Amino acid sequence: MRNPALPPWSLAVPVLALGLLAAAWGRPLGLGLGAVLTAALFAAVMAAIHHAEVVAHRVGEPFGTLVLAVAVTIIEVALIVSLMLAGGESANSLARDTVFAAIMIASNGIVGLCLVLGGLRHGVLAYRVEGTSPALAALGAMAGLSLVLPSFTQTTPGPTYSGSQLAFAGVASLALYGVFVFVQTVRHRDYFLPVGGQGGGPTDEDHHAEPPSNAVAWTSLGLLMLSLVGVVGLAKALAPALEAGVDAAGLPHAVAGVVIALIVLLPETGAALRAAKGNRMQSSLNLALGSGLASIGLTIPVVAGLSPWFPFAIVLGLPPMQIVLLTLTLITATLTLGSGRATVMQGAVHLVLFAAFVFLTVVP
Repeated sequence: MRNPALPPWSLAVPVLALGLLAAAWGRPLGLGLGAVLTAALFAAVMAAIHHAEVVAHRVGEPFGTLVLAVAVTIIEVALIVSLMLAGGESANSLARDTVFAAIMIASNGIVGLCLVLGGLRHGVLAYRVEGTSPALAALGAMAGLSLVLPSFTQTTPGPTYSGSQLAFAGVASLALYGVFVFVQTVRHRDYFLPVGGQGGGPTDEDHHAEPPSNAVAWTSLGLLMLSLVGVVGLAKALAPALEAGVDAAGLPHAVAGVVIALIVLLPETGAALRAAKGNRMQSSLNLALGSGLASIGLTIPVVAGLSPWFPFAIVLGLPPMQIVLLTLTLITATLTLGSGRATVMQGAVHLVLFAAFVFLTVVP
C-alpha cells in the first residue's frame, strides 16, 4: 500500500532532479535546457518542503525546523567554499555577501511574508517572546562580530580580519550557535513550541494527522538531503546564465548573488509560509531566525578554518550602506517581535525593509 506521507512524486522528483543535474553539468545552457533545469529546480524545492514537513511531523518542534535550517545551510556552506576556491580573489567577499543576503532574506523577507499571510488569514498572531528574544540576541551578536567589526579593526587593511581575529570570530559564532541549539532543543525547548489556544494554536489538518513511522521519517530525511543537493546544484548550474543576464541588463554583480540566495532559501520559505498559513507562527519564526543563525554560525567557522588555504584575504566587513540596513533590521525585529503578538502591520514593516534591501542592491 502507498504511504500518504510518501506520494510517488515525492519519491521521483529528488532522483530526477539529480539525474538532470548530472546530465547538464558542464554543458552550455540553451533556452530549452535552461527551462528544464528551472522547472526541475522548483520541483526539487517542493519535494524538499514536503519531506521537511514529514520529518518535522515525526520529531516534533523545534527539531523539525532545525533539521531543515541546518541541512540547507550545510549544503549552502559547501557551495560557498567550492565557489570561493574556484573563483579566486574575485570571490573574496562571497561568504560575506551570501551570509548578509541570507540574514536579510530570512529576517525581513520570510518573516514579513509569514506575518502578512498569517495576519490576513488569522488576524492576530501569537508566538513566544522567550523564543524570539534569544534568537535575535544571538543573531545581532554574531552578525556584529562577523560582518560589522572587520570594517573597523586596525590590524589589517580594509574590511578584513587578521588570522587570529578571524579564528576568534569563527569560534565565537560556532559557540553561540551551539548554545542556541542546546537551548532550543534541550534546556528550554518549550520556549520554541507553537503557542496553544486562541490566536496561536495549530489549525491545519496536517498538524493533527497521525505521525509517520520511523522508517518513513528516515526515508524522508534521506530524500530531503537529496532534494537540497538538487536545489543547490541546480542553482549553481543556472548561475552562469543568471550572471550573464545580469551583466546584459547592466545590473550590479551583487544582484546575481541575491537571486541565488533566494533560490537556495526557497525550501525554508515554503515551509515557513505553510506554517504561517496553519497558524503556527512560532514554527515560521523558528525557521526564519534559525536560518539566519545557521548561516552565520556554520559559514563563518568553516571559512575561518579553511582561510589558510585561500590565496587571498577574506573580505568580511560590510560597506556602510549594508551596515545601516543590518542595524535597521535588528532594531525593527526587536520591536516587532518583542510583544509575543503581531499583525499584518509588523509584516508590512519587514517587507518594506526587504524591498529596500533588494532595491538598493539593484540601485546601490
